[in-house]
Amino acid sequence: MTVYAAGVDSGSTQTKGIILDEHRRIVGRGLVDTGANTVKSADRAFEAALADAGLDREDIRYTVGTGYGRYKITFGDTQITEITCHAKGAHFIFPRTRTVVDIGGQDTKGIRIGEDGEVLDFVMNDKCAAGTGRFLGVAAQVLDLPLDDLGPLSLQATRPVDINSTCTVFAETEILSYLAQKKKLEDILMGMHHAIAARTASLLRRVGMNDEVTFTGGVSRNQGMVLALEEGLDVSLNVSEESHYTGAIGACVFALERALATA
Repeated sequence: MTVYAAGVDSGSTQTKGIILDEHRRIVGRGLVDTGANTVKSADRAFEAALADAGLDREDIRYTVGTGYGRYKITFGDTQITEITCHAKGAHFIFPRTRTVVDIGGQDTKGIRIGEDGEVLDFVMNDKCAAGTGRFLGVAAQVLDLPLDDLGPLSLQATRPVDINSTCTVFAETEILSYLAQKKKLEDILMGMHHAIAARTASLLRRVGMNDEVTFTGGVSRNQGMVLALEEGLDVSLNVSEESHYTGAIGACVFALERALATA
């Protein structure tokens, strides 16, 4: 009988579910908005991953919860921090990863990892929304644009503006000022991306950056952010189609290891 394990990452913005089989193949994925009820969103992400895999709850041998709302994942067998899970997940996707940068909805993390995916050191910006996905969310609101349009539009920039504020509230004022000056939307957006990249680079310098850098979290889907980070860090980033699921993947790898150990 095939052994299956699950990982659920309850983030501040979205909740992700992943299912692996005993051969370490991803067989199911689930993605839902977290909303106000983390218990329900975790359950919905898990159910979506089960449906994608064509499995029932009884088929899952072990489940690990991680992320912002990990203690609200009531069906989980245990909980593991998102830092540990992002390290494990990044190593799973890109085995040569030695540095992980995770830009989420409410915080940014820089993680230095060993050759087995273990955490050696980390730094985290969770005191201010500047330099996180929330920073981009504010820009989307001010400019009245869908969040998913920010990256593609920013790539059209020819003269990015300078966003100097280290506070999201003041950055909003800067954006409005640039709009009043008739600056192009794409130049304003790339300026925002550069501002986030600069703060992220500073974070990574504190933890120590190696050549193999993997970009994880929801913001990794933003091509404008990928470009700005690569320019700011002067490296080519590892970015996978699975990068958004990295935390859930890491949780699932831990779950699978425990499931196989008791099989």
